[in-house]
Amino acid sequence: MQTEITLVDRGRGLQLSNSRITVHDLVPYFQTGCSHNEILRWLPSLTHEEIAILERYYRQHKDELDEYESRVQAYRAEQIRSQRHRFPEREGSRHERLVQLRQLLRQPWPTCTRS
Repeated sequence: MQTEITLVDRGRGLQLSNSRITVHDLVPYFQTGCSHNEILRWLPSLTHEEIAILERYYRQHKDELDEYESRVQAYRAEQIRSQRHRFPEREGSRHERLVQLRQLLRQPWPTCTRS
């Protein structure tokens, strides 16, 4: 006997009642027009029925979900920009950076004196 699959809120936003996949997990796929088979390629634990349930909810709340996804993307972009500003990429090739790192690791650790 199979139980009906519904959307439930367990604190992470609406998700399938039989898994942890949320509506928001699939919004980018729906926004780019991915087919169910394309989604299954990336999320093979889903079924066509589950994707249809999530897609139906997405279509019914498209404006709200798209706006939320836009805010999420802007936040991610800002976090990446901030991280790159705080920790700029070092100059040189990968090999040159590894050589520099090995040299740093060979240096003696500073000692602390207690007062």
